[in-house]
Amino acid sequence: MPVESCDLLCVDLPHAEEVRAGLPGMDDLELPAARAKALSDPRRLRVALALQAGDEMCVCDLAWVCEDSRNLVSHHVRVLRSTGLARSRREGKLVMYELTAMGQLLLDAVTDGRPAAVEA
Repeated sequence: MPVESCDLLCVDLPHAEEVRAGLPGMDDLELPAARAKALSDPRRLRVALALQAGDEMCVCDLAWVCEDSRNLVSHHVRVLRSTGLARSRREGKLVMYELTAMGQLLLDAVTDGRPAAVEA
């Protein structure tokens, strides 16, 4: 397999400096990296897809839909919430979860904009 690198050490310094100056700092990349990582887990991605299809759901419903334990689903929605991809609200004794706008955007990017399949 051919090596995909230069044979000479050369730097287009003005261009490279312009690109470098436009990049965010490493600290500024922590949250976007955590968001991307949150959807890299297949089970968590499935939970996010269920939220996309169901709009707003409690952990019990999500657990049934995703065929996982409530404890596991609770962990996954907590990760989605901590990265800003989902939000929650209390409704009596229930806690309801839904995707945020950022969660929807990232989920669309990861799934090529194809919504979760829902049978009517």
